[in-house]
This record gives sequence, structure tokens and C-alpha cells, in this order.
Amino acid sequence: MSSHPSLVQVVLDTEDVRGLAEFYRELLGLQYRPGDEPPGDPAADDLEWLVLRQADGRPALAFQLVDDLPEATWPEGPRPQQLHLDLTVPDVDALAEQHERALGLGGRLLLDRRDDPEEPLYVYADPAGHPFCIFVG
Repeated sequence: MSSHPSLVQVVLDTEDVRGLAEFYRELLGLQYRPGDEPPGDPAADDLEWLVLRQADGRPALAFQLVDDLPEATWPEGPRPQQLHLDLTVPDVDALAEQHERALGLGGRLLLDRRDDPEEPLYVYADPAGHPFCIFVG
């Protein structure tokens, strides 16, 4: 028996559970946990909690409804990012491709370091304002 807990998933607070879940589902190729799929009528989608899984069924991300979520002001300002997701790609061509995808899905560019010879990367805010990075790993 392990003496350590196991990390199950990362939970992101959001004012729009379905909207943020859709952003990450598309960006990362995740799947809805059975029962969390979008309903036929978007007006019936009043979720407070939703889980996305890897293709093999392992949990990946969860989303929790909050009434008010002040956006992080990183890199400056009164509200630090507190948590961010690091996503990697194999090379600069993949970085350019994923940059366009992230923006097309509703991500907002916060920092462009694509020309950094040590670690090319972009930092974005997701639609709820959570920062995340995509870099060449």
C-alpha cells in the first residue's frame, strides 16, 4: 500500500463549465466522461462539474462552476496565475501549428517567446483567463 496520495486530475474553476471544457477538449484531444457529453439542447446544460478524460479513460481535467472568477493578471498586476498548465510539442513546426489552434479555439496570447533558442514557447490565457504554456519539450 502506498503512503502517498495519487493525483487524479487538475480542476479548473470557471464561470462557463461547458465552454472551458470544450476549449480543452479540442485543444488536447480529450473525451467527455460518460454522462458529461453536451445535451441536445444547450439551454439544458446547467452543469456545476464536468470531467474530461484521456482516450484510455484516465481522468485529465475537471471543471467546476464558480459565480465569479477574477482573471489572473500575469505577468504583472495584483492577481498571480496561481496555477498553469504546461503543454509540450516535439519541435518548432508543431509549436507554430498548435499556436494557431490555441488562438483559433479562443486562447489569448500573453507572451511570445517562440524565438528563444533554449526553450521556444508561447504563454496563453484560456477563455476563462487561466494561463497555460505550449513549448518545445
